[in-house]
Formats: sequence, structure tokens, C-alpha cells
Amino acid sequence: MTDREQLEAHLQAHLEFFRELGVEGVSRDPVWRRRAGDVAADVGAAGATAPAGAEADAAEASEPAAGASPPAGPAPPADVPPPAGSAPPADVPPPAGPASAAGVPASSEMAPPSADVVPPLASGAVALSMFDRVEAPADGSPPERLAQVREQLGPCTRCKLHSGRTTLVFGVGNPDADLMFVGEAPGRDEDREGIPFVGRAGQLLTRIIEAIDLRRDDVYIANVIKCRPPDNRNPEPDEVQTCEPYLFAQIDCIRPRVIVALGSFAARTLLRDERTSITRVRGKVFAFRGAQLIPTFHPAFLLRSPDRKREVWEDMKLVRSLLRAG
Repeated sequence: MTDREQLEAHLQAHLEFFRELGVEGVSRDPVWRRRAGDVAADVGAAGATAPAGAEADAAEASEPAAGASPPAGPAPPADVPPPAGSAPPADVPPPAGPASAAGVPASSEMAPPSADVVPPLASGAVALSMFDRVEAPADGSPPERLAQVREQLGPCTRCKLHSGRTTLVFGVGNPDADLMFVGEAPGRDEDREGIPFVGRAGQLLTRIIEAIDLRRDDVYIANVIKCRPPDNRNPEPDEVQTCEPYLFAQIDCIRPRVIVALGSFAARTLLRDERTSITRVRGKVFAFRGAQLIPTFHPAFLLRSPDRKREVWEDMKLVRSLLRAG
């Protein structure tokens, strides 16, 4: 038997094995990698996304990662949205406009919770093979399922970012949380400690969480990317393509009721729209993997633009109303 005949025999044996498992074949079509039962839905067609436009909030889009130091200058005010039941400080006025009976601003747009969004491939990315597919374990408690996903990730060397990292930053918090925050990527402090959002931006995020009557330990915090990009640059399409299946598996293990996308990059990644402007989608509600997704400004952006805290306070009040409505 020639080498070619041996190779073809091995291939046929593998294909027969996978047919027995219910896999009908292999395809380079991006749709092939989506989980069975998931609904491929365009966010705009679901009526939840704001009109796409060429204009994006340039300052937010160029935000540093969570651990990056903001530009030199006067220190911004440290105050954040006040706890429930008290009036917000002067630089965080209460939200304007009418509110619905459920406590959700009438101007918010919400896609049907059943219209789960399964994002297509990032532009320019390469589809994962059947051997690289990542899915949340079906059995076990949320901590056990998360531990299995972390074990699958292992000492990851799947993309070029691994060569420059100090520590892989998986995620932290309550594995059974109703509220999950998703940021962009680890910064310097996160890369050193292995925990997301531990620098100045992380301290601000902690105060924002406390302002809606929760503790940091009550929520789960993760990033789209698990390794720090060099010089805190934005993650590249191939890096997103490699990392995002593990983020989706984390979401599926935790099954949060509400997800907050922090900043332009996280919002664009989860909504799969590179033209999305954070200023146009923040405060709106989207259906995403069984949860309600709300984009808002990144805490690092707020450190440089404290005047935008009012909008984040409005968004977090919406988050709180959605959590209480359930």
C-alpha cells in the first residue's frame, strides 16, 4: 500500500468515526463552527442595534487596556455613581427622560431575549478546526464547568500573544453570577497579577459595581482576550478568533442574566460590527447567548473623561432594573 493509499485509508477511518459521533463532515464555512441549536441572527435585523455609521467615538475606541496608565494631567474626580437610595454627585446627575413601568428608560431598544446572537467569524480570521472547538461542559456546577474550560485553555500558546505575556488572565468572580462584565484585554497590572481589572480602571469598576448595591465578588469579570497585547494595542482579528470561543464558553458556564460590554472594543466584538460607535449603542439592550447585553463606556475612558460618568450611571441603573425585574 502506497503512502497516499495509507493516508486515504486513515482519513476514511477518521471520517467514519466522526459520522458515528454525529459529525457529517468538515467545512470551511464559518457557519459550520456554530453550536447546534444556536440561532444565527443579525443584531440589526433583530431591531436592537443602533444604525451603523462611519463615525465612532475616537477617544473611546483608542482607550488603553484596563491596566494602562492614563495620560498625564490633573487627576480626575474619584467619585462615581452613588449607591441606590442616595442622590448622585454633581458630576453624575440622574438620568433624564421618561422611564417605563419596569424601570427601563423608554428610549432603550431591546431585542427579544429568544433571539440569541451567535457572532460570525471576525474579519480576516481563520476558522477553527473541529479539534479546536470549545463548548461549555453540560454537566457539573458552574464552578466545575468553568474549571473544565480553564483546563481546556491550559498554558495557551494558540496565538502570538502568549510570547509576551507574564500571566494568562482567565477571569474572576462568582461563577453563578447574574451579572457579568466583559472588557477588552489585560493591561500591565492584570498581566502581572493574573486578575482582570485590578489597576486604576479596575478600582473604578469596583466602585461602579458597589453603586448598584453589589460587591465585586457578586459578579464575574472577564476580557475578550486572555493575554496582554504589546504596548496595550487593540487585539488583532486572529487573536480575537483564537480567544473568543473561551469567552463564549465562560458565558455559557455562568449563564448570567445581564452582560455589560465595557468599551468600544468589547461592544464591537460581541455585536460583530466593526463600525459600531459606543456612543450610539451604550445604554441599549441586546439579546446575546441567553443574556441581555448592555454596552457602556470603559472605566479607563472615564478616568480620562470624567464628564461621561453620568451616562455610565444611567446604564448601570438600567442594569440594576433588569436584574431586579427578574
